[in-house]
Amino acid sequence: MGIEDKIFQRKRTDFSKVKEYGFSEDGGGYHLEKDFMDGEFRAVIDIDGEGHISGQVIDQMNREVYAPLCISSRSGAYVSSVRSAYEDILMDIAQKCCEDVLFMNEQANRIAEGIYRKYGDKPDFPWNEKPYQTSGTFRHRDTSKWYGLIMNVKKSVLDPFAGDLKIDILNLKINAGEGESLHKEAGIYPAYHMNHKHWISVVLDGTLEDERIMELVAVSYYLTSRRKK
Repeated sequence: MGIEDKIFQRKRTDFSKVKEYGFSEDGGGYHLEKDFMDGEFRAVIDIDGEGHISGQVIDQMNREVYAPLCISSRSGAYVSSVRSAYEDILMDIAQKCCEDVLFMNEQANRIAEGIYRKYGDKPDFPWNEKPYQTSGTFRHRDTSKWYGLIMNVKKSVLDPFAGDLKIDILNLKINAGEGESLHKEAGIYPAYHMNHKHWISVVLDGTLEDERIMELVAVSYYLTSRRKK
C-alpha cells in the first residue's frame, strides 16, 4: 500500500474545500503542486472525479520522480526526512479537504448508512488487536446478536486467484440450505471465518448492487432477531 493510500484510506474528499485549499481544476478532477524541503522537492497531488487522491514526489534537481520514496525498505535518514515532509503535506490535505468515513470501500460506507437509515444501528468496533480494529459489527439493540460484520481483508481469502488486493466484505446470516444457490451469484462467497452453512461473505466492491445487498441484510436481520413463537 502506497503512502497516499495509507493516509486517505478512510477519508472521503470534500470537493467544496479543495479549491479553497489551492487545488486547480484539471479536466474532471483537481491538481496541486507544492514545493517542500527548501524547494528541493515538489509534491504533485491529483484528485480524480470520484475523489481518489494520488500523488508523487519530484526531485527538482533532475526533474524526475524521487524513486527511493516508492521503496518501503529504503529507510536512510535523508529518505526518511523526505518521506516525513511529504506525509505532512498529505496529512494536511486529509485534515482540511476530507471527512472521516468508517470503512475503506465506498460501497461499505453506503451500506452502513443504509443500515442506519433502515434499522437505526451504527457499527461498533469491538476488537483492539491488529488487523481487526477496523472490523465493524452491526447488532440488534434488544438481543446484541450480530446480523452483519464488515471486515477489510485480502480478496484471496475468498478467491485464491484474486491476489493481495484488499477489499471490504460483509458477513451476513442466511437460511440453512440456501448457501449453494447464493454462492452462484457474483460477489457472494462462503463466509470468511464463520460457519459456511449459516453465513455468507458479500464483497463490497460494486459487484452486487446496493439494493440486492440490503435485501440480504434484511434476511440476516430477521434471522438474528428475537422472534415471537
